[in-house]
Amino acid sequence: MKCYECALIGKDTDAVGICIVCGKGVCKEHLIHEETPVWEGDYPVELKPDREHIKRIVCLSCHEALKDNCLFNEVC
Repeated sequence: MKCYECALIGKDTDAVGICIVCGKGVCKEHLIHEETPVWEGDYPVELKPDREHIKRIVCLSCHEALKDNCLFNEVC
């Protein structure tokens, strides 16, 4: 699998992980590996703190979307 973000800019880079939110393959340059809030249910999504403190892989765009959510900073 190749990195989705690299493919958009014409680079051919192997993916080292998969975003848990959208499923894109991402390389080391295009991933964030940190604790993220846990979401439950359908829309509207409800974010809750991760009680297990597991670091997860998310792509840059999903990370930004989580950060833009008003609950991200309060939950994490």
